[in-house]
Amino acid sequence: MTGTITHDPPPTAGGRQGAPLIVTEDTELLDDLLRLCAAAGATPEVHHSVPVTPRATPSALTGTATPSASPASGRRTGWETAPLVLVGDDVARRVRGAVRRRGVVLVGRDQDDSGIWQRAVEIGADHVLMLPDGEEWLVDRIADVAEGVGRPALTVGVIGGRGGAGASTLACALAVTSAREGLRSLLVDADPMGGGLDVLLGGETADGLRWPAFAASRGRVGGGALEESLPELHSLRVLSWDRGDCVAVPAQAVRAVLAAARRRGGTVVVDLPRRIDDGVAEVLAQLDIGILVVPAELRAVAAAGRVAAAVGMVLRDLRVAVRGPYASGLDDREVARLLGLPLVGEVPVESGLLRATESKRPPGTPSRGPLARFCRGFWEGALTETGGRGGSGS
Repeated sequence: MTGTITHDPPPTAGGRQGAPLIVTEDTELLDDLLRLCAAAGATPEVHHSVPVTPRATPSALTGTATPSASPASGRRTGWETAPLVLVGDDVARRVRGAVRRRGVVLVGRDQDDSGIWQRAVEIGADHVLMLPDGEEWLVDRIADVAEGVGRPALTVGVIGGRGGAGASTLACALAVTSAREGLRSLLVDADPMGGGLDVLLGGETADGLRWPAFAASRGRVGGGALEESLPELHSLRVLSWDRGDCVAVPAQAVRAVLAAARRRGGTVVVDLPRRIDDGVAEVLAQLDIGILVVPAELRAVAAAGRVAAAVGMVLRDLRVAVRGPYASGLDDREVARLLGLPLVGEVPVESGLLRATESKRPPGTPSRGPLARFCRGFWEGALTETGGRGGSGS
C-alpha cells in the first residue's frame, strides 16, 4: 500500500543519476530496502543513525530562526542532497527535526497502524508506503531516481494503410532525421514479419540485442541498459528482429521494453504491423502520435479505413500521411477527409531511394532531400505541440 501526503517527489535535477538514501535501524527492513534497490539497479547510501541537519529554531534573544548546533553545520548532508530518502518508521520520531525537503518516503510494515500518517506529516514525507504491498511502486520510484528520469520521449508510431504503403521507409526516415537533429533517437521494429529494420538501415550484422532477447522481460527494464544493449546505426539505436524463428514477444515484455525506451527521453519511432494483437496494443497505448501512411488510391483508402478503425480504439491521436501518385479525383486533403483524420501532409517520392537502400544509405538521406524535409517539418510541428518534449533527450 502507498499513500500520498503532499506533493510528488521531484525528478533528479538536470536528469543526473543519484543514489537514494536509506535511514533505518531495523535490520529486517534494511534488508528489504536493499533488495528493492538492487532490483531497481541502484546502490543506496545507508545510515543506521540520522545523518541530518536539524531545522532552524527561533532564537530566544532575537526571535529569528537560527540553525541548531550540529556536527554537519555548514555543509549539505546526504539528507539534503539525495534524490530520494527512504525513512524507516522505526526512526520517524527521531527525524522530526530534520530540514524539510521533497522526495521523502516513510516506510512501514504494520498495515493497521493509523498513527504512521501523523508521523509522516511530522517529518514532511511525500508518501507513506507499506511493505510488502508497495514493493512494485517503490522499485519503480527508485529506478526513476537511478536513471535520472526527465521528460518521456515523444513517441510516434507509423502504420501502413495497406501492404507496401511505405510505412517502414517513413519510420526509418523519421528516426534518422531525429538523430541528425541531435535528439536521442530510438527506432523500434514492432513488425516481426517485416524482414527487420536493421536490414533496411544496412545493419543486419551489427552487434547488439534484438527482440527475442527481451522475450522473458518482466516488470521494469532499465532504460540505460536497454539503450546500451541495442545496435547503433546512423547515430540512433535500433530494436529490430533477428532472422530466427521467434515471431512474437509477450505483451508484458513489449510493455516493459517500450516504457524503458520512453523514460530515456528524446524520440522513439515505432514501425507498426497492420494487425493488432496484444503486443501491438501495448505499443499503441504508449504512443503520443500515430501516422497512417496511405497511398492515394481508392482501394488503399478503403483498406486504411479498416486499419484506422482498429487502431483508433486504442490510440487517440491518429493522423494520415498520403503518398502519391494520385488516382483520379483524389488528393491528400480528400484522402484525409474520406478517412476523417487530420492530415500530416504528402509523403514525397524521393528518386534514387531504392539505390540508396541498396548502398546501405538509410531513408531520409541526404539531409536536404524531400523526404528529410518532410520529416524535419513533422518533428518541428510535433515538438512544438508537445511543448518541446523530446528535446531534452539528446
